[in-house]
Amino acid sequence: MLIKKKKARSHTEDRCLALVLATAAGILNAMALGAFGFLPSHMSGNASQISSEVANSNTYGLLFLAALLLAFVLGSTLARVAVVVGQKLRTIFCLILLAEGVALTAVSVFELLFYSARFNEEVLIALGFLMGVHNATSTQLSNGRVRSTHVTGTLTDAGIALGSFLSSLVARGEATDRRSCRKQLYTHLTTIFSFLTGCIVGLVLFNLFGFKAMLALGAVLIIVPLSAIVITVRTASKWMDARKA
Repeated sequence: MLIKKKKARSHTEDRCLALVLATAAGILNAMALGAFGFLPSHMSGNASQISSEVANSNTYGLLFLAALLLAFVLGSTLARVAVVVGQKLRTIFCLILLAEGVALTAVSVFELLFYSARFNEEVLIALGFLMGVHNATSTQLSNGRVRSTHVTGTLTDAGIALGSFLSSLVARGEATDRRSCRKQLYTHLTTIFSFLTGCIVGLVLFNLFGFKAMLALGAVLIIVPLSAIVITVRTASKWMDARKA
């Protein structure tokens, strides 16, 4: 599910991607809410809140929200640049997620050792950056079918897929078109369900274990891509050995 392929990706692969990355995004988002009372991936709400800060002449709040939005965009930009530069690597998406996992682990260790409320804004900006990386990675890998942090867009896509499916039933369209719409709808619903489940689990885990739970999530985001890299390298080695034989 994390490997770049020349052939078209299947919806099953995209659903597995959604189960892992959308759940992880939901967990991290909820943990940030529990720790700082703020949602680092909720860019629509953060952008809307800027108007409130402007109306109240709250320069500090305005700068913080602007920095958070910029961090998310920079994370997405970096993920895209990494994919373009490493386009010949089948494991490029694994490497990006591996780097994200390492960064999240570092942030978690920092919070465990040096937690202070005066660092909350900086940590949230760092998490916003990682959310941008996370969302851009899943979006690029799935060709836009899985947006791990962008529930508003996914709900819209699910509505469109449902509308297309219902229209094909009424118009008695081709069975192939109906199956395609249904598969697309299932993929979007899997993404939404995974994110919501992750939010619930993330808040519960943070209430129980604090930043140790965030550290565990960072470890998972390291283990998953590492496993995919190992499997890919072993498969390639076996293929080369078989070719030589």
